[in-house]
Amino acid sequence: MAAALPAEWIKNWEKAGKNEFLQLCRTLSENKSHDNVGFRDIQQVLYELAYHVIRGNLKHDQASNVLGDVIELREDMPSILADVFCILDIETSCLEEKSKRDHFTQLVLACLYLVSDTVLKERLDPETLESLGLIKQSQQFNQKSVKIKTKLFYKQQKFNLLREENEGYAKLIAELGQDLSGNITSDLILENIKSLIGCFNLDPNRVLDIILEVYECRPEYDDFFVPLIESYMYMCEPQTLCHILGFKFKFYQDPSGETPPSLYRVAAVLLQHNLIDLEDLYVHLLPGDNAIIEEHKREIVEAKQIVRKLTMVVLSSEKTEEKEKEKEKEEEKTEKPPDNQKLGLLEALLKIGDWQHAQSIMDQMPPFYSTSHKPIAIALCQLVHVTIEPLYRRVGVPKGAKGSPISSLPNKRAPKQADSFEDLRKEVFNMLCYLGPHLSHDPILFAKVVRLGKAFMKEFQSDGSKQEDREKMEILFSCLLSITDQVLLPSLSLMDCNACMSEELWGMFKTFPYQYRYRLYGQWKNETYNSHPLLVKVKAQTIDRAKYIMKRLTKENVKPSGRQIGKLSHSNPTILFDYILSQIQKYDNLITPVVDSLKYLTSLNYDVLAYCIIEALANPEKERMKHDDTTISSWLQSLASFCGAVFRKYPIELAGLLQYVANQLKAGKSFDLLILKEVVQKMAGIEITEEMTMEQLEAMTGGEQLKAEGGYFGQIRNTKKSSQRLKDALLDHDLALPLCLLMAQQRNGVIFQEGGEKHLKLVGKLYDQCHDTLVQFGGFLASNLSTEDYIKRVPSIDVLCNEFHTPHDAAFFLSRPMYAHHISSKYDELKKAEKGNKQQHKVHKYITSCELVMAPVHDAVISLHLPKVWDDISPQFYATFWSLTMYDLAVPHSSYDREVNKLKVQMKAIDDNQEMPPNKKKKEKERCTALQDKLLEEEKKQLEHVQRVLQRLKLEKDNWLLAKSTKNETITKFLQLCIFPRCIFSAIDAVYCAHFVELVHQQKTPNFSTLLCYDRVFSDIIYTVASCTENEASRYGRFLCCMLETVTRWHSDRVIYEKECGNYPGFLTILRATGFDGGNKADQLDYENFRHVVHKWHYKLTKASVHCLETGEYTHIRNILIVLTKILPWYPKVLNLGQALERRVHKICQEEKEKRPDLYALAMGYSGQLKSRKPFMIPENEFHHKDPPARNAVAATVQNGPGGAGMPTSLTINTAKLEESTAEETEKLKEKSQGAVKVINKAANTTPKVTTSNGNSASNSKIIKEKDDKEKSGKEKDKEKKEKITAATPETKALGKDGKDKPKEERANKDDKAREIKEKTPKSDKEKEKAKKEEKASKEEKSKTVVTTVESKSAAEKEREKEPSREKDVVKDMKSKEITKGGEKIPVAGSLKSPVPRSETSESEREQKRRKVDTHSSPSHSSTVKDNLNELKDSSAKHYINHTTPTLSKSKEREVDKKDLDKSRERSREREKKEEKDRKDRKRDHSNSDREVPQDSTKRRKEENGTTGSSKHSKSESPSDSPRSNEKEKEKSKSKSSGKEKGDSIKAEKMEKSSSGSKKESRHDKEKTEKKEKRESAGGKEEKKQYPFTCQSYRKDTEK
Repeated sequence: MAAALPAEWIKNWEKAGKNEFLQLCRTLSENKSHDNVGFRDIQQVLYELAYHVIRGNLKHDQASNVLGDVIELREDMPSILADVFCILDIETSCLEEKSKRDHFTQLVLACLYLVSDTVLKERLDPETLESLGLIKQSQQFNQKSVKIKTKLFYKQQKFNLLREENEGYAKLIAELGQDLSGNITSDLILENIKSLIGCFNLDPNRVLDIILEVYECRPEYDDFFVPLIESYMYMCEPQTLCHILGFKFKFYQDPSGETPPSLYRVAAVLLQHNLIDLEDLYVHLLPGDNAIIEEHKREIVEAKQIVRKLTMVVLSSEKTEEKEKEKEKEEEKTEKPPDNQKLGLLEALLKIGDWQHAQSIMDQMPPFYSTSHKPIAIALCQLVHVTIEPLYRRVGVPKGAKGSPISSLPNKRAPKQADSFEDLRKEVFNMLCYLGPHLSHDPILFAKVVRLGKAFMKEFQSDGSKQEDREKMEILFSCLLSITDQVLLPSLSLMDCNACMSEELWGMFKTFPYQYRYRLYGQWKNETYNSHPLLVKVKAQTIDRAKYIMKRLTKENVKPSGRQIGKLSHSNPTILFDYILSQIQKYDNLITPVVDSLKYLTSLNYDVLAYCIIEALANPEKERMKHDDTTISSWLQSLASFCGAVFRKYPIELAGLLQYVANQLKAGKSFDLLILKEVVQKMAGIEITEEMTMEQLEAMTGGEQLKAEGGYFGQIRNTKKSSQRLKDALLDHDLALPLCLLMAQQRNGVIFQEGGEKHLKLVGKLYDQCHDTLVQFGGFLASNLSTEDYIKRVPSIDVLCNEFHTPHDAAFFLSRPMYAHHISSKYDELKKAEKGNKQQHKVHKYITSCELVMAPVHDAVISLHLPKVWDDISPQFYATFWSLTMYDLAVPHSSYDREVNKLKVQMKAIDDNQEMPPNKKKKEKERCTALQDKLLEEEKKQLEHVQRVLQRLKLEKDNWLLAKSTKNETITKFLQLCIFPRCIFSAIDAVYCAHFVELVHQQKTPNFSTLLCYDRVFSDIIYTVASCTENEASRYGRFLCCMLETVTRWHSDRVIYEKECGNYPGFLTILRATGFDGGNKADQLDYENFRHVVHKWHYKLTKASVHCLETGEYTHIRNILIVLTKILPWYPKVLNLGQALERRVHKICQEEKEKRPDLYALAMGYSGQLKSRKPFMIPENEFHHKDPPARNAVAATVQNGPGGAGMPTSLTINTAKLEESTAEETEKLKEKSQGAVKVINKAANTTPKVTTSNGNSASNSKIIKEKDDKEKSGKEKDKEKKEKITAATPETKALGKDGKDKPKEERANKDDKAREIKEKTPKSDKEKEKAKKEEKASKEEKSKTVVTTVESKSAAEKEREKEPSREKDVVKDMKSKEITKGGEKIPVAGSLKSPVPRSETSESEREQKRRKVDTHSSPSHSSTVKDNLNELKDSSAKHYINHTTPTLSKSKEREVDKKDLDKSRERSREREKKEEKDRKDRKRDHSNSDREVPQDSTKRRKEENGTTGSSKHSKSESPSDSPRSNEKEKEKSKSKSSGKEKGDSIKAEKMEKSSSGSKKESRHDKEKTEKKEKRESAGGKEEKKQYPFTCQSYRKDTEK
């Protein structure tokens, strides 16, 4: 404030300065708003004025004058002025300049009249006062002031020791100690105390101390002492009371001292009444906060050391040392720790209910440090008891319980008691949080809190409240969860196995959704135990104890161990189960004892167990695959198995586990389906296994009771409750349908999403697991959900497929029970509506209800496939196929009988049992009888049902197959969309598919060719087998097994065949245009030809099997072995096929022993079973008639003879070819009124004519005639040659183009033949002669043979070589013209029996034959076609086999061909001779069939031995047989009269020889085929891929 007095003012003081100065002073003194500021400013102004005087700028009288004016402005102005003088006095006394000091004294003297002497004496220095003349001597003045101070401050006037004034203090104590119950008040006593202090000069501080002492001794008189102290404190300084208390506490702070509780209480009460501040008192208490923190850290370290010791493995020698050290440490610990005054005060505060102060003390310490001291925890619990009392009495007390009420604190300042849940949040929850795990000290309070929680949850879940209340409730709910997490669960861990608390807590927990519960368990397990040293120790001890129990747990001591586990689990379930599960994952043999030992758990523990299981399953650190990446890890399998067992046995909530599986599926992970599979299997008793026996499977086609009794491996009883629990869990959480859909979608996900990186074997396993679980789960839903539940949850089929993208098989699987429920309920309605008991009425009602239910389904399925599909099969047929089950098609009578007999045996055993008490006997017998009645009732019910279904199918069948394109196409669609997807869906479905095919046949369904269907199924199984997973292969094997069973039944007996197939449209061999199913008997396939076909199918199966076994591919080998094992009962039946298989399987056993042990095991298993079947195998000639003379099946068609080489196949396949060729072709064919069929048949028939080579007789008839004419002259032979050539030439011309295309193949074929012939040169003289002749002839006729061979190529082969269809037509036409050139017509009753071999028939004969073919189809087609098929098969084999075919020299070819011609001529001559003679009277059938059999059978024989691929032409049997058989033929012709018996024996003999011959050549032949196959493979590869299922459809593609 330098500018406060400007220099101008001083210069012009008299004129203006004085006035300005006064004005300034006035202004400053008036400005009273800033009192302090104004005071300072005035001081400054006065100081400056005085300083100007000292410096000599202003005279002292001028200054005194103006100060006289200023003094009046403020009352305190003299004091301000004195202060200014005091400062200037000090300043000037230090200056050396004398003048300034003089100026100062002059100024003060001039102003003496303004400031009084006393003020100046107080403030100025004694020397200054002396110089001013205010005192005489400064020294005397100093002495005097010291004396006064001593008297005032240091001379005792009051007595503070009791002995100094004992009377006064005695009276004081008497005053305070008197009986206070009367009208005595604190005010009265206070007056007396004041009097005593005054009278006896008592020290007031000592009086206060004595009041506190007395208060300590009389704590019940709070109401008296507190007001007394409060009043007394008005006479003392505020800090006095706090200091006195502090000194009291200090007194007890030496090591041996112990602070009395009464002192804590007094301090607490004074704090509560705010007579002292906590901060002031806190500093007087020991120990310091730092010491407390250090101690807390030390405790944590100690706890960790204990844990480490428990987990360490200690050797016995070290143990003793360890124990000694521990003892020493414990002794040290027993020394008493110094008193903790802070905790003592805290306890006192809690006891009197001063929560605020207690809370602030707790906040100064580490968390839970204070409450870890039991007295404090108990005091806090008591406070909570009091606070929650009214609310607990209102809502928490259980019904019927009285409880002991708790009186409230007398203290009005204690926390307000809670009357509502909202009040809990204010104080109680806070108190509980400070308690933390130490609520364990008071189980009763624990129970009360839990009961309040339960009551709150009840209110919370009843949705009647307003929005505001709802929000409050939400907040309270989250508080409750926090309390549970931080207080209740940790406290439970510290309680000593209190099962009641666990159950009490579950009462509240079960009201929480499982998501909240699991969250709490997770926190409890993974975080809570690390939050507190005590809990750390408890965790370690629990694990230690768990290890001890688990080491000793066995099946024998389940009960005692179970009790120990139970005890341990009541407090620390998470830790215990975590350890137990880790053990189960390592040792799966622990599962059973552990499951049994868990029976002593509480409900809460079971719930925790469910959580622990899920956590173990979801463990991200565990690999779900074994290291080889081909199998699921054993820990996962063990856990899944444990899951199933434990969830079945105990009432554990399933929702969490099911949701976990669903979430995993959503994430595209299917490993965890294993768990669902196990749970459903154990809880519902629904097993999915591929190892079911046929008896079990049969039982599974019956009703529920039969399924339960005979369908499963383990008799899983008492699943009613557990399956109900599973059902409820699924419905309550809406998981039933989502799980189904997720599984259905995941099946493909396994392959296309999961499978990318994984091993094929594992992908197959996962796919199977996914599929099996879906089937099992769907089965569970179907059998356990009520109709309403099911229908409500499963959408319609089109929604399932189109919106949810469920695969069709799965969609129908889910919908099927719904249709069945629907139909039965509709049927019941209709029955009730009008009561007619006639069977007719019932059936009619049933059919009506079916129509009502299925009509929408028929409409729905249309959207599932392209419109083209419905040209061949009707939606009704499709829906019918997919909606029926085995239960609807057949009654398993034998199964019912078996189970009933078992029960009868049981009842007899009960009767015979002497030891069983009578009442138990009675019960058991009643049970058995009831069961028996149930089964019989069920059988009756099913029988009625099946009859109704069959009636319905009878009515429907005419609209089933529309066959708008071709019958062949119809079969393709049927197999593709119905049979194949369903036969690999489940074992029962596999059986169902086979039964359904048979049923469709038995119903005489229009447009259904049974032959075609079976042919397709057996013809080429390689693709199907290769594309199956392991379980699918097993089901596919079952399907083939059932199909073979049917075929074998028909094959076994002519009577059965005639009855079940003879007159059925399914066995028509000529497929006419749609709509014309002429019942002409001649069109039917006769029994003998059927047997040939069956042989062909067996052969095809062998070929496919051998091929799969030779690929070296894991899946091919595994799957074919599985399939072969399944079809063992019916295949192989033929000895040589069985041997071929056996050799191949033996090779697998050797190759795979070290490399792939699982394949080795499969192969060994099959090999053993195959050997045991060997005695039941029969030679080929017993399997289908095959007379020894028959060498090469010729074109002659046969009916009912023992030959008939595989006719149906030829038919089926030729017709198939026909139908599949281009549309133009089809039209032409139709125009020709099946002419084309016959033509092609003939074209096919011509094949054998040429292929009659290989040193075998051309046909049966030929052979028969051979007997007489063996020694015919050369001329005749020449004639035959000419005839043959003329016959062949037209065809040759027609096939000109083809001939050019095909020479390579033919060459190879011929080469093969030639080789074979050379290898097996004839042994007898006659044979040698014959061979020479044949060689010559073949050389001469080489070129001709080539031509004829070309002609003989079957249509299929041409098509494979991609010849344009136009060309084909031309060829066919030319052929037909050529064939019909004329000749005799030989009328035959119902069948073709031209005994003349095709190879040399005159044109007239051909004509005659053609006419017969018009009416009947020729079985010889079958052979050609078979060959075509074989070639196709070979080409499929070429996928894998890579050999090059070495071409053979021309000379060899010539030899072969000449031989062919020679032979054929010879035979034809004989045939001509005998033809007329024998036709009517001899056994035509016999000879004809002989004629054909050989062709087919020889071919088969070769194919079995590996030569099949060589060519169509190599149809003769293995030449090694030929010479002998020729001899036999001669004998036979001589002794015609001997009849069939002789023929049969010869046949058998021949069969043996042929098989031995075929063995020799097999290896060589195999090599050849492989070479040829490779060459041909290039053409066939692309088409092969298109249809993995049906070889027929494959054939179609190649033809196109």
